[in-house]
Amino acid sequence: MAEKRDYYEVLGVDRNADDETIKRAYRKLAKKYHPDMNPGDKDAADKFAEASEAYSVLSDPDKRRQYDQFGHAAFENGGAGGAGGFGSFDFNDIFGSGGFGDIFGDLFGGGGRTNANNGPRRGASLRAVVHISFEEAVFGCKKEIELTLKDTCKTCGGSGARPGTSPETCPRCHGSGQIRQTQQSMFGMIQNIQTCPQCGGSGKIIRDKCPDCHGTGFTSSKKKIQVDIPAGIDDGQSIRIRDKGEPGTNGGPRGDLLVQVAVATHPVFQRDGVDIYSSAPISFAQAALGGDIRLQTVDGDVIYTVKPGTQTGTRIRLRGKGVPSIHNRNVRGDQYVTLIVQTPTDLSREAKELLMEFDAASGNSMGSEKEEPKKKKVRFGRKKD
Repeated sequence: MAEKRDYYEVLGVDRNADDETIKRAYRKLAKKYHPDMNPGDKDAADKFAEASEAYSVLSDPDKRRQYDQFGHAAFENGGAGGAGGFGSFDFNDIFGSGGFGDIFGDLFGGGGRTNANNGPRRGASLRAVVHISFEEAVFGCKKEIELTLKDTCKTCGGSGARPGTSPETCPRCHGSGQIRQTQQSMFGMIQNIQTCPQCGGSGKIIRDKCPDCHGTGFTSSKKKIQVDIPAGIDDGQSIRIRDKGEPGTNGGPRGDLLVQVAVATHPVFQRDGVDIYSSAPISFAQAALGGDIRLQTVDGDVIYTVKPGTQTGTRIRLRGKGVPSIHNRNVRGDQYVTLIVQTPTDLSREAKELLMEFDAASGNSMGSEKEEPKKKKVRFGRKKD
């Protein structure tokens, strides 16, 4: 028979490891080598059994003390770690109240955890969307939204039972909201905890339901809620309003309301962080000669002096004309304006003549055609020796 490996070596922990470290090490190995995850793999099943045996000893203070002093000899002759198996420890202590369901929940994203539902529980959060304009996002505003919210039933006080009656303790789970099942397996005694199917985890049974809430303990009604939207909020960001979500159960607090902001696009402005971008047309004469032009900003029109010889595509910066910081509205971004020189397309005869005179004065004559040089005639013949 092969000699048993050291239990600390099996779990891959130091001899001075604390209980939590030992539990984490075993949990990792159990997930990796569990037979259900490795069907037909005898080597994985052996390693799972070996790790479970090591954990059953090292997780028990008395057994661990004996093992540290005497080694495997401490459990010979039917002891806890020998032929008698590796005890009947509770797997739920390792993987949570869902037993091995938690292993597969962690691996595949399933809901293996089945915690008790009869304690105070916070209500679920609600979500809503509010639509605002570009300017409202820049400067902030107040909006009112209408939602259907639940409240504690006034008729039964939230118990769900008809007035004059009261919920009864569930006879199956005895009020715990959970069913604990113990099964004997090749790896020892395994306990599995599940939500009670008779009471749904509440621990109570309502025989005579309230006529207004039909046993739910809640009634629904439409309510208007005012939302304060801060200056500088961006498209897609959310505002959390405390205690405006679903009501809690068994005395738990209400959830929150998350309001997502949808900002409309603007025909002139585009936003990038706290900066605003736009473009503005200027005439050919303004670009060449310079002068004052009017530019549109979120604060209103401003006058800007264009330098002579400005080229199309020139970007100018208007300091402090951007979006306020959502954390400090006294701090604002900038606005960047791209100047686009407009080329005239429908000129009168007089305008064309003036433009040609301007072009000639600039040294770029458009009207006079240069005389082409005369081509020299070349005679081809036989070359004499």
